[in-house]
Amino acid sequence: MAEVAFHFNAPDRLAYTARLLRKAYLKGVRVAVLAPRPAIDELDRLVWLVGQGDFVPHARPGDPPAVLQHSPIRLTDSLPEVQGMPVLVNLHDEPVPEPARFERVIEVVGLDEADRAAARQRWRAYVAAGIEPQRHDLKQADPQG
Repeated sequence: MAEVAFHFNAPDRLAYTARLLRKAYLKGVRVAVLAPRPAIDELDRLVWLVGQGDFVPHARPGDPPAVLQHSPIRLTDSLPEVQGMPVLVNLHDEPVPEPARFERVIEVVGLDEADRAAARQRWRAYVAAGIEPQRHDLKQADPQG
């Protein structure tokens, strides 16, 4: 059974995701990010800027098959492209179909009400599928914020 974790109160969902990807890469964890194409473009840019002097290798749709196969971080707008990735970060408004394909699914939730409402719907969908999501409140985790 997949573990599903909601990371609530991200002031900037994409910047938070870029930092999350850097952390995962440094720990040797392979991660896919499922997002709409405009978010992929922005996340691609942010991953290059996230750590001064750091390189976070990643692939995006349209990259050569060898790059896609060997990249520890994969940005995509299509689930079939993430075969074999243990962790999925979902930036879509809909829940991940078949979350059991992954060891862990991370739902990043921003501050705006539309994003929070969509997150509540995803939470209910996971519960209906027999998964009890975990809640991580980023405001409580950050003593500065």
